[in-house]
Amino acid sequence: MKVLIVTQTCELAIEVAQQEKILEMKQKIQNFLGFPVASQILTVLGWELMDGLDLEDYPIVTEGTKIDLIIKTLCMAPPTVLQNHRHKIQITVKFPARKINIEIEATETVRSLKEKVHIIDGTPIKRMILSFGGREMNEEFRNLSEYGICEFSEVVVFLKTMSRLVAEPPSRMLRVVVQTSSSLLNAARIPVEMKDSSTVNDMKQSLVIRKVLPADEYIFIHKQRIMRENCSLRWHGVENGESLYVFKGTVSRGGF
Repeated sequence: MKVLIVTQTCELAIEVAQQEKILEMKQKIQNFLGFPVASQILTVLGWELMDGLDLEDYPIVTEGTKIDLIIKTLCMAPPTVLQNHRHKIQITVKFPARKINIEIEATETVRSLKEKVHIIDGTPIKRMILSFGGREMNEEFRNLSEYGICEFSEVVVFLKTMSRLVAEPPSRMLRVVVQTSSSLLNAARIPVEMKDSSTVNDMKQSLVIRKVLPADEYIFIHKQRIMRENCSLRWHGVENGESLYVFKGTVSRGGF
């Protein structure tokens, strides 16, 4: 498929594959435009595309999608620093009943690791507690290297339990705006009123029944996160007045 790479001064159409890694796409951009891979930041709707993931991990990237290219300054840093910044390592993230392998940069933060786990596995970020070597990694914006993470390290994920003894707060009405993509209803902004206890699927069905959206498969995005169909708006942390984004398609998660 073709996507458009958009800078402040030009647009570049390039051919990419769903299984292509973000890093490979950056290499193509370097070949065409000359910007070093390490200087490139690619975003869609403010959502940064991470080097270690494939394009199929980002179902919002479809034929004709515009991808914003930001060039970060690499000067003023010694070559050894830049080399370390680009150095990638593989670690294992261990859950109680499974493990996944993830490629990261040593300069990444605890928060960015949680985001990658969420993208791959769907585990809510707010439920994750990460631990390495028996030490809880509770400072989200510290670098992983500061916790001693290195090649083949094993990070353990504990999940915060949601006590069933605590009564669920009463439902409340939310007024949100559903923003469609340019290829769907010409980028319309649709006001929606739903209970916060309603699921994403409930909201989708409501839009289909009202004939606002045609019957099809859709992906909803909240704060750069793919929403889960069977989970409520409250579960996703949706607040009154916020915007949600909707795209045609289904979620497919790549492995490592």
